[in-house]
Amino acid sequence: MSPPSASHVDKESNFARLLGSGSAGISELAVFHPVDTIAKRLMSNESKVNSVAKFNAVIFKDKANASFGKKFVSLFPGLGYAAGYKVLQRIYKYGGQPVARDYLTQHYGSNFEAAFGKKTGKALLASTAGSLIGIGEIILLPLDVLKIKRQTNPEAFRGRGVLKIVRDEGFGLYRGWGWTAARNAPGSFALFGGSAFTKEYVFGLQDYNKASWFQNFIASIAGSSASLIVSAPLDVIKTRIQNKNFDNPESGIRILTKMARNEGVSAFFKGLVPKLLMTGPKLTFSFWLAQTLIPAFDNILAGR
Repeated sequence: MSPPSASHVDKESNFARLLGSGSAGISELAVFHPVDTIAKRLMSNESKVNSVAKFNAVIFKDKANASFGKKFVSLFPGLGYAAGYKVLQRIYKYGGQPVARDYLTQHYGSNFEAAFGKKTGKALLASTAGSLIGIGEIILLPLDVLKIKRQTNPEAFRGRGVLKIVRDEGFGLYRGWGWTAARNAPGSFALFGGSAFTKEYVFGLQDYNKASWFQNFIASIAGSSASLIVSAPLDVIKTRIQNKNFDNPESGIRILTKMARNEGVSAFFKGLVPKLLMTGPKLTFSFWLAQTLIPAFDNILAGR
């Protein structure tokens, strides 16, 4: 039997996609929120870390000299924003990419197949669907901004609640949307593309939904690693745009220029090693869980 082409994929139900992606988001939040806080604080740091004391000050801020328990709790700022953002993001991203993939398959699958062949065309179509979904992710940007500020610059809140901040800042919460879209497009392309190409060429899967938990795990490692490396420079700029005080914003171009002049090229990859070691597993975990749970929920709902 010939392998499915780029113009045909087996579909899961949208409800299964919702359940699988939502479960992945909730699980990721519960396990990895402290890791995300550490990575964001390292990326936001503009000075050299040349001692353990300095490292602790960057990571734990004003709790650097506190007890272990207080240090640990300090890694959970903005948990409410994180919960809303992370779960919605994972539902949108992991549940939305298959919807975009279905649309592209129906309308442009034959074009991908004609241009790249059956196997490569199918994998590139999945990558392109991921990239489009990544760009659209900027709709959730205000929640991401609030989460990052809470993690890295809590002084920006000055006692204001969420509704007051939204009322005061308005579209200012979308500051850096262009850089976010520029980061998400290649990052999401690499995430879904790395996974698709691994399933296609390493495991020779005709139907990606038939991947075992181990195959999904390896494919998720490939996709998440590629995504983090590709998006690293723009991610640093995006994070620095978002962590500034509301009343003292800074443009991405200005931040880019200052980084190149004062910190050198290596600044664009600040936090990459911690991200690969800490955020990488977080992304791998949630992506692996979503890819495993969506077909599983679909089988349960279909009574198979």
